[in-house]
Amino acid sequence: MTEYRTALGASSRESITLLGTDLARDVMGTVGFGELAFWLATQRRPTPGETRVFEAVLAALADHGFTPTAIVARLTHLSAPDSVQGALAAGLLGGGSRFLGVTEDCGRFLHDVLTSAEGGLPADDAGWDALALETVTAQRAAGRFVPGLGHHVHKDGDPRTPRLFEIAAEEGLVGPHLALFAAIGRVHPQVLGRTLPLNGAGVCGAALADLGLPLELLRGFALLARTAGLIGQLAEELRHPVANEIFLSVDLNNRSVAPDPYEPDPLPSTDNGGRHG
Repeated sequence: MTEYRTALGASSRESITLLGTDLARDVMGTVGFGELAFWLATQRRPTPGETRVFEAVLAALADHGFTPTAIVARLTHLSAPDSVQGALAAGLLGGGSRFLGVTEDCGRFLHDVLTSAEGGLPADDAGWDALALETVTAQRAAGRFVPGLGHHVHKDGDPRTPRLFEIAAEEGLVGPHLALFAAIGRVHPQVLGRTLPLNGAGVCGAALADLGLPLELLRGFALLARTAGLIGQLAEELRHPVANEIFLSVDLNNRSVAPDPYEPDPLPSTDNGGRHG
């Protein structure tokens, strides 16, 4: 008979095991949800310091007001109030390169820079600044943004960023990803000619990468955090609804305009007189 091996949850008639422990006896009422989420993803139990940093990340990403993810969750609930899972799913599906996905984009970006750094990692701030300057310069030359740099609201500084650096420092968990991200914050004005904030989603990605969490799952942790926020959005919608006003503000203020036909970009001409063969 085929076996499907797992170190996660397994059930028998008498008990449930999770990560090699008895769920009812050793986990429930003993292990916090943030600690358990970390444990499930890594299959190693985090230290108290790692748990604190991880849960600070979850708190930072849980809710950020009327973002597209929150609005679409509320509107979906308006359309299908019998489907809470649909409203939550709609909000989570909006986690991409502009909202929430920056957490993974930044973590991956920093990791790629670190793994390709020649001569080993820097040993002091001057070395980190030099690596960061090289990195930002290369991104600028290629016409690419630096993930985690800039915010559409917190233009003078994202309050989540210094706090997460502070917590990581208190726990001795400022690793190379956070060090490089901080250096990018210090040197980028030299290249860009203006000062942009290090945003909260980016610093969260750096912190998660320093915790050794799988880079491929960093967006998943952002979505885990935002799930709690979306539940809060839906709970508020039940008591103080705004979704119908949002819907009507669009529906009652639309204006008919003339069609604007799509035109594909022209293809280059052929050199055989237009004949195909």
